[in-house]
Amino acid sequence: MFGLFKKPKLVKLRGVRENKKYGIAATSLEELLKKGCKMMQVPLPGSHICLYEDGAEVTEDYFKNLPFNAELVLLTKDQSWKGFVCDIGLLLGFSDGHTDLLIQSANDLLAGERSEKRRKILGDLLHNLKDNSETEERENDEDWFQGIDSRFKTKSAYMKFNCGNRVRGYMKDVDGYAPSIRSAKVQMEYKKTVDCMTEKLKAAKYNGCYFDRKEKGPNRLCTQEGWFSCQGAFDQDKCKSLHSINPYGNRESRILFSTWNLDHRIEKKRTIIPALARALRNHKSSDINWHYFYSLLFTRENLKLVHIVCHKKEAHGLQCDSKKIYKKKQGKN
Repeated sequence: MFGLFKKPKLVKLRGVRENKKYGIAATSLEELLKKGCKMMQVPLPGSHICLYEDGAEVTEDYFKNLPFNAELVLLTKDQSWKGFVCDIGLLLGFSDGHTDLLIQSANDLLAGERSEKRRKILGDLLHNLKDNSETEERENDEDWFQGIDSRFKTKSAYMKFNCGNRVRGYMKDVDGYAPSIRSAKVQMEYKKTVDCMTEKLKAAKYNGCYFDRKEKGPNRLCTQEGWFSCQGAFDQDKCKSLHSINPYGNRESRILFSTWNLDHRIEKKRTIIPALARALRNHKSSDINWHYFYSLLFTRENLKLVHIVCHKKEAHGLQCDSKKIYKKKQGKN
């Protein structure tokens, strides 16, 4: 006799675009659908229920085996649910216009969170939400400029200097190789070649434009907003991890960006500089196609912007193009 009366099962039900969860007790899937549709004011015909976790549709048989307080999603005829990943998409869309609310909510969660893993996730979320990339002037984002010389009044000016400073370091490596050349004659020709490249690099302002978001599209490595994307390791066409960063956004991102590398695909110290020195053993500097070496050492033709994780420090095994090392001889008339 008592078997005629089924014990109601309590579940947590929510809509696709709702964060609020409703506790509903039902003895069957049919009863749950009726109560859920009435509570959320959606049409019953065509409505169905899925598991929140993975989007699996709940049947009557499945309903019988649901655990207590199972999290479910009510969907109308034309709606779909692929699991909790859908919430991530909703969160990303929500963040565009409700950043302050998200920051407040994340801070509230962080304050009471004990799990180190969840604290890290929430901390990273807060870091990315606290974005001031739309500001440019020093007076509008003093925190970003902490530790930066007062002569820099805009973010773009500093980022341009930052890139130029890196490229200056490459020139120091090239120039510093000269004393290791034993032959005085070769050393002299080497210095002549370096002088040519130095003049061109100075005229290009050390290619600082690569990090300047105010430069024209082809001259910069970032978007107009200041987002940089990892271009992948030297032996890959793209970054498999899809690393990206906006150093214009906040001070922490600016500091973290300093760990990203402008990596030479054909290596600077192992390959390019020694190849230049060897080419001058039996040739004058006037015979050398120094523009080719310049492009390998200082331009995007051979430089890739890479996240520190994608920066492979082992030997790349790539060589200079022997057909481009020397200037092409002019044909006789």
